[in-house]
Amino acid sequence: MHLPSFIARRYLFSKAHRNVINIISVVSAAAIGIGCMALIVILSVYNGFDKIVESSYNSYIPDYVITPAKGKTINLEEQSVSSAIKKISSAGGAEVFPALEETVYVQYDVVQSIAKIKGVPRGYENLERLQNCISDGDFELEFGDLPRAVVEDNLALTLMLKPQFFTPLEIYLPSRTDDISLVMPQQSLLSQEIRPAGTITLPAADDKGTVYIRDSIARELMELEEGECTRLEVYLEGNSGRSAMKEVKKMLGEGYQVKDRYQQNETIYKMMKAEKFAIYMILLFVVIVISVNILASLSMLIIEKKEDIETYKALGMTNSSVRKSFILHGWLICMVGAVLGVALGLVLCWIQHRFHIVGLPGNFVISWYPVVVKVSDVILTLLSVAVIGLIMAYIPARSIRADKKTNT
Repeated sequence: MHLPSFIARRYLFSKAHRNVINIISVVSAAAIGIGCMALIVILSVYNGFDKIVESSYNSYIPDYVITPAKGKTINLEEQSVSSAIKKISSAGGAEVFPALEETVYVQYDVVQSIAKIKGVPRGYENLERLQNCISDGDFELEFGDLPRAVVEDNLALTLMLKPQFFTPLEIYLPSRTDDISLVMPQQSLLSQEIRPAGTITLPAADDKGTVYIRDSIARELMELEEGECTRLEVYLEGNSGRSAMKEVKKMLGEGYQVKDRYQQNETIYKMMKAEKFAIYMILLFVVIVISVNILASLSMLIIEKKEDIETYKALGMTNSSVRKSFILHGWLICMVGAVLGVALGLVLCWIQHRFHIVGLPGNFVISWYPVVVKVSDVILTLLSVAVIGLIMAYIPARSIRADKKTNT
């Protein structure tokens, strides 16, 4: 039997002569339990929101995007690029689409705005993940010989645009080759009138909005040669093709950047992690403040058990063993509260996930607070509280000095 742990357990479940010590110990354990419960619940809610945001981004963005490391365009006839496209296309279920993106000026009737055009080839509109995002009209970029456009919802709202209207959308872009005339600057603008065919809801759309058009129209506006694009978008089915992308990175070399979904939205993901870390540190600080009660109760217990300490020394216990007994006692108070708090937090998360008790105010994609419990959060919470409890228990235990043993 390990004597220090036995003494620590005895003190944990026995009553002190002064009832205030028991009260402080119970309050300390309960407060730490509430803090741990709050940590588990709030971190799980953050996980739930992270999952919703991640699914929103992943609902339509490509699995991989290939862009030039320098410059703005990709030459599809370049040996490394054409070999990479063949390699990706040979993977089961993988599709590669050359796309052209540029910031433009748009006007619809009398309303003007800044937007982003995205020129895509035929077959792009057949992607199921994009078809599921159509909110009004159809995703078609041509009707016979007439060009059509699909406009992102936020931009359509700004322009007061509806696919049912016959007013064309006017797109303007400064010429790359002509000099800008100070007298007639509008002559330096390339323009195109396109009738909207539909609107699309992109949950993670940027502030500029997006206008999907056929790549031939975008290439004409951007004054690019046939076989040039600004990015390659790779769409995969499941995990097929991911191994091929590793080989593609080597084939393309340092002249091109290959970004997965996380890297495409790295800022957003880092921001979500930073927010979760900030709330974790705030709640952990609250737990640290609460755990000071353990320091107080353990200090009072050491004073009360002064005669017991002398008895333990007389029976042959070293000062180190006596000190360990009280450290373990304070640590056990902390861990009892932590375990009970984590268990209660898990129960509350299960109830919220199963019955959606707490509703989410406002107009959001869901009407209740989402919760996703991660094992890493549970382990991190228990480890953090264990370290805090150990430190708080060690501070008062240092008062047990290394006196000489009492002779029997």
